[in-house]
Amino acid sequence: MRSKREALALILGLLLVACSSGTVSTTGDGGTATTSGSGGTQATSPPAESADITIILAGEPTTLDPQIRDDGNERAVSDNIYETLMARNPEGELVPGLAAAEPTQVDETTWQFTLREGITFHNGEPFNAESVVASIDRIIDPDFASEQVSFFSTISGAEAVDDTTVNVLTTEPDPILPARMYWMKMVPATASGDAAFAENPSGTGPYQFVEWVRGDHVTLEANPDYWGDDVGNVTRVTYRFVAEAGTRLSALIGGDADVITNLQPEDVGSAPQSASVTGLEHPVLIINAMEGATADVRVRQAMNLAVDKQAMADELFGGNATVDQCQILSESFFGYNPDLEAYAYDPDAARALIAEAGAEGATVEVIGTAGRWLKDREVVEVVGNFLSEVGLVPEVQIFEFDEYLNRLFGDIRPPAIYVTSSNELLDADRQLSAYYHLDGIGASNDDAELAGWIDEARSETDVAAREGLYHQAVQKACDEAYFLFMLNINDVYGMSERLQWQPRVDAKILVKEMTVSA
Repeated sequence: MRSKREALALILGLLLVACSSGTVSTTGDGGTATTSGSGGTQATSPPAESADITIILAGEPTTLDPQIRDDGNERAVSDNIYETLMARNPEGELVPGLAAAEPTQVDETTWQFTLREGITFHNGEPFNAESVVASIDRIIDPDFASEQVSFFSTISGAEAVDDTTVNVLTTEPDPILPARMYWMKMVPATASGDAAFAENPSGTGPYQFVEWVRGDHVTLEANPDYWGDDVGNVTRVTYRFVAEAGTRLSALIGGDADVITNLQPEDVGSAPQSASVTGLEHPVLIINAMEGATADVRVRQAMNLAVDKQAMADELFGGNATVDQCQILSESFFGYNPDLEAYAYDPDAARALIAEAGAEGATVEVIGTAGRWLKDREVVEVVGNFLSEVGLVPEVQIFEFDEYLNRLFGDIRPPAIYVTSSNELLDADRQLSAYYHLDGIGASNDDAELAGWIDEARSETDVAAREGLYHQAVQKACDEAYFLFMLNINDVYGMSERLQWQPRVDAKILVKEMTVSA
C-alpha cells in the first residue's frame, strides 16, 4: 500500500500541479483578512480622485438577474448593483441595509421592516414597500423556480403596511429571518417582470449597469445618486472572465487587472499583492444515496475513507484549507457539531467495504466544473484518482458552469457531484435545507427522519433544542455518508499594487470598499 504522501504525490504528478514552498498569510477564527505584497503591506499612497478598475473572475455570470440562479460569478457583479434589507459589515456583523433599522417581531410568524426613504432604483422606480413585496413574492414563487429557494424556506409572503413599512410572513416561527433578508436582493417591481431584466439589471446599489458583451466583459459605473456613504474612488469597473489561472495571473502582473479571484496558492509570491481570508466555502461531493452503487452506505463510507483530506489541504491548497469534521459547516456556524470527527484516510478499510458491498469495479460518475471555485477541477480529478485506488471506476466529467448548474439542481441526481457550498446565513439551516433535506434543491437522499429533524429545527425558538436537532442531523448524515466530506477553503485574491482593499468574511467583492492610489 502506498503511504499517504506517496499516493498524493502520484496524483498531483499526474495532474501536473506545481506546488511551491510559498504560503499565503492565513487567518484565524476571527475571520479578518491578511494582505501581503512585495513590501509586506498594502500601498498607502494618497487615493486618486477617480479611477477605473478591472476585476477578472474565473467564470462569466450565467445571468444578471440576482434572484434566479445560485451563481457566485453573478453575485460578484450583482452585489454591486443590488442591495438587501439587511447587510453585513466587513467583519460579518448583521446591520440594517435598505431597512432603516433592525426588524421587529410582530408575532411568531410576522417580522416588520421599516424602510429607508428617498431611495430609487437605477431605472427611476421608487424603492418602497411595493418593491419589497414584489421581490419576496417573485423569489418564493414555485413557477419562478429560483435556485436560491433554500435560503428562504420559511417565507410565505409579504404585505405592505404603508409605503415604508412591510411585514414579512413566515409559515412557522423563524428565529433567523433577519439573516435571510441579508441574502434576498431587492428588485424593482415593474422592471423585474420584463423578459430582458436578466440582461438589463437595475438595483439601488452604488454601481449601475452599463453593458454586457457576452463572452468578454460586463461594465458598471458609479451611481451618482447613491443614497449611501463610505464609497471609495472607483468610478468605473469592468469585469472580465478568464477560466485559466495562469492567464489571470499574467493579466494582473502585466497591469491589465486590479483584482483576480481564485489566486492559486502556488502563485501567491508572484502576485503584486495577495489577500487571504478564512472562507465560507466547503467543497464536498454530494453522493446519490438512492440508486446505483452509491445507494449502499458501505460504498459511500468507503469513498470518505479513500480520500486523504489533510494531504489535499497541505499539498493542493498550500495550507489554505482545513479538514471538515464530517459536516458542511464551519465552527462559527450555529448548529456545528463539535463532537464529530472526519473520516480517517484508510484505503485498506475502504477496499474492504467496497468488497463487502460487492462493488469492486463499479463505475461512479463524478461531475464537476472548472474555474468557478479555487482548484475545483483539480479537486475533482484528485478525488477521482483516490477512488480509483480503492477499486472504484470514477468517470470524471467537467462541464461548463451553466450546464453544471443544471445537473447540480436538476431532478436526475448524479452518482456524485462536486459543489463548493457557502453559508452566508452563518446558520446550519442554509446547508441542511439545500443539501441534507430530501426536498433540498441539491440533495441526493430520501431520508425522511433527517428531513423531519431539519424541519423541526428550522422553527424551533429554544436555542438549545434547536442546536440539539442540528447536532443529531449532521451526526446522522456523517454516519450515512451522504456526502464525501472534504475541506473548508480560504478565499485567496491577487491584487494590483495600486489597489487598497481588505476581503470580507462573507466573500462579497464590494467595489465601494476599494480605493485606488494615485
